[in-house]
Amino acid sequence: MKFQEFGSKQNRTILLLHGGGLSWWSYREAAELLQKDYHIILPFLDGHAGSDRPFTTIEENASEIISFIDKHMNGSVLLIGGLSLGGQILLEMLSQRKNICSYALVESAAVIPSKLTNALIPPAFGSSYGLIKIRGFAKLQFQSLHIKPELFEDYYRDTCRIQKRDMIAFLQANTSYALKSAFKETSAKIHVFAGERETGEILRSAEAICSLCPSCKMHLLKGLKHGEFSINHADQYVEAIQQIITDA
Repeated sequence: MKFQEFGSKQNRTILLLHGGGLSWWSYREAAELLQKDYHIILPFLDGHAGSDRPFTTIEENASEIISFIDKHMNGSVLLIGGLSLGGQILLEMLSQRKNICSYALVESAAVIPSKLTNALIPPAFGSSYGLIKIRGFAKLQFQSLHIKPELFEDYYRDTCRIQKRDMIAFLQANTSYALKSAFKETSAKIHVFAGERETGEILRSAEAICSLCPSCKMHLLKGLKHGEFSINHADQYVEAIQQIITDA
């Protein structure tokens, strides 16, 4: 696994795990705002542009990042944040290692598997994969994600670099992930964020996460859709991180 880093390694470390189909640049603005006070690490999730290996499972991605933390950060970091697929990997990390971080910010992570959606992914993307390299189609897809326009070139460049097998693999992993019972043993202070205008699946998942770990705090983001918080409102996202840390 490869990593993009910001700030001094002498500072406390924050890891931010990007969503499926995106990359480290979705956290670029947040990392730049945080780098004065923290050491920021942005992993390239497996199977995504810039990564060094294909996507296998959420569980394996979580294990890889834990191994990296063990090797370079003495087994734990200050805070880990994750969006969507990255949020699922974060939840899995908390399940595999209860003290991997002091604080966790889980954004828009699904934990209620959908067998129908999962089954439809291979035929749907098998027939339409080539369209992602057509700029006009990519713009329409990008607009549907509600990401700020200035990130389109990053999105288009990196989406074109994702192999079809990897895209199918991480989309299927995303739609089949279920939260492990070991998650409730985590010692991290967890904050779950979801946009008010997200799908019912994401909102129900946020409630399910908090029900398994009652110490979790849920935050409903007024007027926001999937992924808008960390990507489009980096200043508010950073403010939330700082508040989570200072309120402890």
